[in-house]
Amino acid sequence: VTLHLNPISSVHIHQKPLVFILNSPLPLVWKLKMERLAPGIRRVFFVSLGSVVQFEKGNVSLSAETEEKLFPERNEHLLQWAQKEYGAVTSFTELKISRNIYIKVGE
Repeated sequence: VTLHLNPISSVHIHQKPLVFILNSPLPLVWKLKMERLAPGIRRVFFVSLGSVVQFEKGNVSLSAETEEKLFPERNEHLLQWAQKEYGAVTSFTELKISRNIYIKVGE
């Protein structure tokens, strides 16, 4: 699955830390395509067990962290876990089947 990350239209370059929880019942290869995200900013990608994250060449992967994690099975419990861990969840998306996911980041 390719995850496309871009800032919202009112933000030229996104310069804030981001945390993504990428959960799947089956192990996946998450391919990240990031545009207009400032280098050197902390970005964390938690993935379900057996999944991996691949970054494009020359991307901001040097400041990104990936970690495999055992997540709660049900979405309600996953959302509660994320809120407890991080204090807030700004976006939650559930998809049954997808090859590409487009997410706008920003205020």
